[in-house]
Amino acid sequence: SKPEDRYSTIRIVIVIVGAIIVAAITMAPPARAAQEPTEVVKALVNPALQILADKTTPLKDRQQKLRDLVNGNFDFVAMSRSALGHHWKDLNDQQRNDFMQAFTAFLQDSYLSRIQDYSGQQVNFRGQTQIDEANYEVKTNIDQPGGKAPIQVNYALRQDNGKWLICDVTVANISIAANYRNQFNRVINNQGFDTLLTDLKKKQRGLEEQLGTPHAHD
Repeated sequence: SKPEDRYSTIRIVIVIVGAIIVAAITMAPPARAAQEPTEVVKALVNPALQILADKTTPLKDRQQKLRDLVNGNFDFVAMSRSALGHHWKDLNDQQRNDFMQAFTAFLQDSYLSRIQDYSGQQVNFRGQTQIDEANYEVKTNIDQPGGKAPIQVNYALRQDNGKWLICDVTVANISIAANYRNQFNRVINNQGFDTLLTDLKKKQRGLEEQLGTPHAHD
């Protein structure tokens, strides 16, 4: 396939995964461990796809619906810790909390800004694999038009205090947490953590102003 076609396909997949992350950021009671990991992911994917597909609702309203959808199925502490890698241990509790809040809001707004790119792709569930006693991987494919090969999107879940939490998403063998870790590591090594946090907040506020659907800030 042409490079531009591949880029377009990955953008659409990112939009779908982002809608799921956005839904989880504001999502209702976490699923209990007794529920299958696949069912946890389905409970995020299906309503997010419905909102993406609803072209009769204005874009900003769909963005707000995703923001308001239903909180607690993603482990954003684990994702933030993974995104910072070994730098996490060098931070105090306040710095960790500030980063987690900024990173979570940035993820949400960066994906919300792209939902108009969605054009009806469907998600097929391919089962789950037990990694160890407390960790599973749920495998999905996102179908592509024109006979193109589907894109694999896999969700890593872990059991925590009787509920399943998604701690990473891998798109076409690229981990979201690892992708950001590479970027953040360069900034911290060259300019320090405070610069990273300031830049992340600035980018998030810019996206928030563009969207017109603000977060509640302290």
